[in-house]
Amino acid sequence: MLNSGDTAWMLISTALVILMTVPGVAMFYSGLTKRENVLNTIFLSFVSLGIVSLLWFLFGYGLIFGGDVSGIIGSHQVGISLINLGSASKYAPTIPEGLFAIFQMTFAAITVALISGAVVERIKFSSWILFIPLWFALVYVPVAHWVWGGGFLQNLGVHDFAGGIVVHITSGIAALALALVTGPRYDQKLMPHHLGYSVIGTGLLWFGWFGFNAGSALSAGSLAANAMIVTNTSAAAGMIGWILMDRLKTGKPTLLGALSGAVAGLASITPAAGFVDIGASIVTGLVAAVICYLAVSWLKPAAGYDDALDVFGIHGVSGIIGTLGVGLFAVPALNPSLTSGGLLTGSTSLLVSQLIGVVTVTVYTFVVTYILAMLLMKFKGLRVEREEEIQGLDINLHEETGYRLT
Repeated sequence: MLNSGDTAWMLISTALVILMTVPGVAMFYSGLTKRENVLNTIFLSFVSLGIVSLLWFLFGYGLIFGGDVSGIIGSHQVGISLINLGSASKYAPTIPEGLFAIFQMTFAAITVALISGAVVERIKFSSWILFIPLWFALVYVPVAHWVWGGGFLQNLGVHDFAGGIVVHITSGIAALALALVTGPRYDQKLMPHHLGYSVIGTGLLWFGWFGFNAGSALSAGSLAANAMIVTNTSAAAGMIGWILMDRLKTGKPTLLGALSGAVAGLASITPAAGFVDIGASIVTGLVAAVICYLAVSWLKPAAGYDDALDVFGIHGVSGIIGTLGVGLFAVPALNPSLTSGGLLTGSTSLLVSQLIGVVTVTVYTFVVTYILAMLLMKFKGLRVEREEEIQGLDINLHEETGYRLT
């Protein structure tokens, strides 16, 4: 039976998640790039929202949530034909199906936008336009079905409350694969031209994340309240954890580090927000900050890949940490969908399921994205010309500039 309170909350949550993509991710990313690339960086996120919004209702929704074929993919190819705006969703019986559909669409859009951070300042805009629908169809759609739409991982007992696997692991691993194929920038220094933009972007992400996580309760109740509390707590713990790591390594806290830690805390609690308590969220945020810090400051230079804005190092790594954290800290009393608790309650089955989910999605996402990127590299090219990269993409690709000094 439809509930007006739940419907109102989900309308708000949907708008909040759209806010996370544009302007949230767009401003967070653009502030970290050189000023010659600020508009191009924003454009990569903006166009991702537009393209995925169309693809979602053409076929994405149906192939994810429309029935099931052997645990691999949904049984309906045209999603828009499934939606009866006046009827309740089988996944959320107190809200209209159309509302459930567009709420889920926002997750797909932000996932694609996140990937762009790995290849900013060097990817062809036309190649990005081709990458979006191919990656959405070949990676996001099947993975989302496996985890959320009645696929084989969901049937194996894998739990992902709000997108640790579906959003953060897929975007982080895809970012790594795409960065490896695209190759490093000629100037790999991270030179944020306007950290103020990134502060605003992070604030919008933090604010919107309440719709992301608490909205994933799909109702306005105690589960949403718990998700909101642990989301905020993990973000705070992540921020403090990264500041401490900065202090230990360099002797000076940095604003960029505080922003990175907050995002790591937010991403890491995402898969666990509906399954863990406040204490676990603090631990999750702190652990994510420490491990992501090491991934960014040690692993990336040691391995030699150029993930420009650390999409893998923060989102990918945090998604893995949070997903495994469900297997450690889950409390059955918080969520009736849990048949067993985490390792700390004496059960190992959930942790095993979570590990299977992480490995399966990581391998699949990397292999498919790598092959897709190689094909685009061969037939279309991924990189702009050297001169265009050095001069900046705003003026060369769009004939626009973010700043006019007179």
